[in-house]
Amino acid sequence: MRLEVGHIFIKDIQFGTESKIEDGVLYVSEEAVKEVVLEDEHIKSVKFDIARPGESVRITPVKDVIEPRVKVEGRGGVFPGVISKVDTVGEGKTYALKGMAVVTAGKIVGFQEGIIDMTGPGADYTPFSKLNNFVVVCEPVDGIKQHEYEAAVRFAGFRVAVYLGELARELTPDETKVYETYGIKEGMEKLPGLPRVAYVQMLQSQGLLHDTYVYGVDAKKTLSTIINPTEVMDGAIVSGNCVSACDKNPTYVHENNPVVHDLFEEHGKTINFVCQILTNENVYLADKQRSSDWTAKLCRLLDLDAVIVSQEGFGNPDTDLIMNCKKIEAEGVKTVIITDEYAGRDGKSQSLADADVAADAVVTGGNANQVVVLPKLDKVIGTLDYVNTIAGGNEHSLREDGTIEVEIQAITGATNETGFGYLSAR
Repeated sequence: MRLEVGHIFIKDIQFGTESKIEDGVLYVSEEAVKEVVLEDEHIKSVKFDIARPGESVRITPVKDVIEPRVKVEGRGGVFPGVISKVDTVGEGKTYALKGMAVVTAGKIVGFQEGIIDMTGPGADYTPFSKLNNFVVVCEPVDGIKQHEYEAAVRFAGFRVAVYLGELARELTPDETKVYETYGIKEGMEKLPGLPRVAYVQMLQSQGLLHDTYVYGVDAKKTLSTIINPTEVMDGAIVSGNCVSACDKNPTYVHENNPVVHDLFEEHGKTINFVCQILTNENVYLADKQRSSDWTAKLCRLLDLDAVIVSQEGFGNPDTDLIMNCKKIEAEGVKTVIITDEYAGRDGKSQSLADADVAADAVVTGGNANQVVVLPKLDKVIGTLDYVNTIAGGNEHSLREDGTIEVEIQAITGATNETGFGYLSAR
């Protein structure tokens, strides 16, 4: 499967009378994008704002971060099964608006939405401080249930991202990157002697408001399965999560998954990047056993030499992580796990809720309990009303002088288990 991804670099975002991309500047018509958001009767009102790198701006509480894309050739469309009709994606040609994102914010859905600081020490922990962010602040109708509000905000973000992505359809990309994988037999013939490597991605699926969607299907309703890595670049996986800000993979991270991109960098050189294996993180023991059994079985069936396993979430999913590691290693497949740690503020607590000697190759995203003091910034997009109650905060987090003392788990993307926030912080 071959996908060309054309990059349209966005240097700035400005409001304008019409929506267009010109000389690297994205102009957005507020009236036009307002119509896109208010298609949903669950949203009472919406406001838009722009946050640029280096500005004294804080965005909170953050629901999702999305990179606008448009499919210009090939089957299907972006966000299949969610916005576009269900169809297999990951081939043809797709354009992406690089250097920017759509950020959804507003009244809090769950207690774990986070913070994006565009400057200061908080900015060092989130990759999204490096982007020009178009922020969509939604106000829900009165009396709405949490899961209905979450869905409304989630779909609003996708609709806005698709609307902005369409502006690039007729443009010429600033650069184009090509990604290609082969069928099982074809790969063995074309890349003989190279180790066969796959990426096992564990998707957060622990219950209501802890959801990830694959082609529009809640991951908790799926069994472990195989996809081509290029499919995620067309939005085949999207976030519906309200887990701790540093632990969830926003949709932007799925679209730009660094594990996928790093493996493609070595594909055909030092490894044969065979496929991506998706598995979930359910609550009940039987579900964990079933999913990890299937994952290990797929690794053996594909005659893999090695896999990288990434985790989303912490605590309960640590069990899934170690189960996958143990069972895959038992099949004779070398395993590397990527996870963050919750080692206490002093760094002396047990980092993971589960462990095993088979987990002898670990990439850490850092200690999410580490404390940081965020300075008072000139502007807040959203509201500070929930800073004391989000995960990583406490009743004294928001100080009288406007500074905020929180664990870095409150920062969106801070220690993300795909390594996204960790790599950007480095």
